[in-house]
Amino acid sequence: MPKMKTHRGAAKRFKKTGTGKIKRAQAYKRHILESKSPARKRKLRKGALVASGDAKRIKQLIAYMK
Repeated sequence: MPKMKTHRGAAKRFKKTGTGKIKRAQAYKRHILESKSPARKRKLRKGALVASGDAKRIKQLIAYMK
């Protein structure tokens, strides 16, 4: 069976941590930022971990990423 290809769209959106968990960016920080408080925007800068239910599928998409 041939090798799987890395899903390039997923590779740009997700990163693996050292322990193998999947990291993602926060949503809601692209536009309409004037109405959001500075504290809210500051909290959205940090990354978040992918939910365990989604992590299995995403791991398959980015199987060869380090």
